[in-house]
Amino acid sequence: MKQYLDIKQDYSDAFLLFRMGDFYELFYEDAVKAAQILELTLTSRNKNSENPIPMAGVPHHSVQQYIDTLIDLGYKVAIAEQMEDPKQAVGVVKRDVVQVITPGTAVDALNTDKANNFLVAIDQNQTGYALSYLDLATGEFFVTSLPDFETVVDEIASLKAREVVVGYDLADSQRQVLEIQLNVLVSSEQTGFDNAELVSDTLAVLEIAVASKLLNYVMTTQKRQLSHLQAVQHYEIKDFLLMDAASKRSLDLLYNARTGKKFGSLYWLLDETKTAMGTRMLRMWIDRPLVSATAIHKRQAISRVFLDHFFERSDLTETLKGVYDIERLASRVSFGKANPKDLLQLAQTLSNVPAIKTVLTQMASAELETLISQLDHMPDLLELITSAIDEHASASITDGNIIKNGFNQTLDDYRVIMRDGTSWIAELEGKERLNSGINNLKIDYNKKDGYFFHVTNANLTQVPSHFYRKATLKNSERYGTEELARLESQMLDARENSASLEYDLFLKVRDQTAAFILRIQKLAKVIAEIDVLQSLAVVAENNHYIQPIIAKNGQTINILNGRHAVVEKVMGAQEYVPNSIVFDQDTMIQLITGPNMSGKSTYMRELALTVVMAQMGSYIPADQVDLPIFDAIFTRIGAADDLISGQSTFMVEMMEANHAIRRATQNSLILFDELGRGTATYDGIALAQSIVEYIHERVGAKTLFATHYHELTALETSLANLRNVHVATLEKDGEVTFLHKIESGPADKSYGIHVAKIAGLPADLLDRAKTILSELETDMPNQPLVQQAIEPEQLALFQETDELAAVIKQIDVMNLTPMEAMNQLYELKKMV
Repeated sequence: MKQYLDIKQDYSDAFLLFRMGDFYELFYEDAVKAAQILELTLTSRNKNSENPIPMAGVPHHSVQQYIDTLIDLGYKVAIAEQMEDPKQAVGVVKRDVVQVITPGTAVDALNTDKANNFLVAIDQNQTGYALSYLDLATGEFFVTSLPDFETVVDEIASLKAREVVVGYDLADSQRQVLEIQLNVLVSSEQTGFDNAELVSDTLAVLEIAVASKLLNYVMTTQKRQLSHLQAVQHYEIKDFLLMDAASKRSLDLLYNARTGKKFGSLYWLLDETKTAMGTRMLRMWIDRPLVSATAIHKRQAISRVFLDHFFERSDLTETLKGVYDIERLASRVSFGKANPKDLLQLAQTLSNVPAIKTVLTQMASAELETLISQLDHMPDLLELITSAIDEHASASITDGNIIKNGFNQTLDDYRVIMRDGTSWIAELEGKERLNSGINNLKIDYNKKDGYFFHVTNANLTQVPSHFYRKATLKNSERYGTEELARLESQMLDARENSASLEYDLFLKVRDQTAAFILRIQKLAKVIAEIDVLQSLAVVAENNHYIQPIIAKNGQTINILNGRHAVVEKVMGAQEYVPNSIVFDQDTMIQLITGPNMSGKSTYMRELALTVVMAQMGSYIPADQVDLPIFDAIFTRIGAADDLISGQSTFMVEMMEANHAIRRATQNSLILFDELGRGTATYDGIALAQSIVEYIHERVGAKTLFATHYHELTALETSLANLRNVHVATLEKDGEVTFLHKIESGPADKSYGIHVAKIAGLPADLLDRAKTILSELETDMPNQPLVQQAIEPEQLALFQETDELAAVIKQIDVMNLTPMEAMNQLYELKKMV
């Protein structure tokens, strides 16, 4: 227990799994907490003492599933192993922690086969922040500089990190954002390693610091050399289309925001990849579209080649199906965890590379030459694995039958002895039976005496002189001979030594494989890129998409009969109503009016999704697409209370609007849906109008602004670059049909009661709503509320009577709903 407490002192923030024989034990608070989380039986050590020690344990062979659960819940787990053979130990068996598994360093513990698990580190100085991240499973390693903590939070959210290593004194407010809003584990930095090989001195000072702290943390927790970690790559967030976490969520890029599932996301639509590496790269391309026209055109050109070569592309997809996740296999080799099955999968992948190369060569396209030249099939590594590892080898490295016959002469000799030893024993038994004349003489075996001749008492007089006694029983004797002892020694040595030799030979092959890790990682990237580009080609062909025209310095948007790609896929092409989106040189803002459920949000998302798809190199669902290069997309779509941080829908709206108008440039795209609806009517109208004016006069970004405030449509007369559009409706005999088509000009009605009818509200309720609406429309002046709000005559209300003033003072303006505000205004008007 002293040994346990000494080790636990250094790992107070982790569950300590303490190896004792066939079990990993937990003690004290770890045991109590783990028993509850993992549903273990809580027992105690020293039960009869005054203070028994709580204890819980798990079998060593099933420990991984328990580690998985703890890591998935955001805990750290320290693994303390027995460092010597208990049979040879003097005193207490030596134990030490061999690895600390954390949410950000989990390789086996999480189901991350097709998604990265990034560990992030952040640091700060007077000039700003630096952020570094790596994936321990793939070896990818990056660093960047960021201007403020808000951008840091956005980057962490985009990476979907589960753990952040902090290299400075974190403010309480910042810690709250990380731990509560982002739900990440905050860990402290570690020191003590030289990282010069992986961290270049050409980086900024703070970038060097944060990347080094991240590596130190990994080295300290993993306690081993990690040869698969790649040299850190510097990147700039401005090198990619900027989208904050809220925008990515509202656009359903990697998962459906409502369900949290892949289905209904852009990733679901575009994923025709055949490899795990390609799937991860596709997710990265969706998450980080390009801003370089040259790079976009390059991806488009390769997709075009794949589209033009249907039969060759079909052959390519078949060859890709035989490719395993060699990026993660490389990390398993580096970790010393690769088993025979892993190496066989690596060999299978390498053997497929020439076929991939052949198919690409048959397409005879200059656009593919760079990819073809990078397809390194590593014949020497392939030869090593195929000559060494038996194709029927199991995943275990201790069960034998791993190494092929012919790879090692000594092992082959051992196998001959093990295979032929039984027949040698049988031959010796027959020979001695014949020579001795003992008809029932036989050779038996047990662990105590080994092999022996069994002779009954009745035949003792016939025992040959070269037999020597090994044991005496009641009715028989056991004898040995020099030849039998020699055969036994050979067989036992062969059995023990062959297992040990196979193990050593496998480790040697695995170590030789480790020398190829860098080449394996480069090959993985090339195969992943080929896989993603063929996936985009398959999606484009299956859905009849077209290649967009991307203009580097363009200022106009021209999407002819565009469709929201995901909605169309879910609904089916026959049901979807396409819409054209046109921004000429003189259009900066489209003000969209129309009823709920009519398609305003889909129209807005259509444009954003078209931009994302175009700038990641994908083809587009439309008849024609001409787009400029956007540097950022900012969205405010849908209600989103942030209950965890105690922020209302309106506060979230204002924060996201602030984020957009402060960061957007004239090359950005802004989507605002129903901005200002979360507060009182006049407040909402005033804020909405001022935001539209600010974007028009100060920002200059292309903007779609959907609103129910019809009063704002008057802005078309005062803002030169604003255009009104609306969703068309068909009204006949009191029934309304939404046509889902965008047309020029403002909408004439909101049709809110018709939407309520579609939603199934009771008929008498709807009739009452129509009556109230009719009264309000009769009594209210038919002029823009925006103008009313600024007319000085409104101040006369406060001078009417003391009674009126008293009523007004009691109104809780900030918490009125729009309908309550209208009713209150109606009552005040009657009083006047």
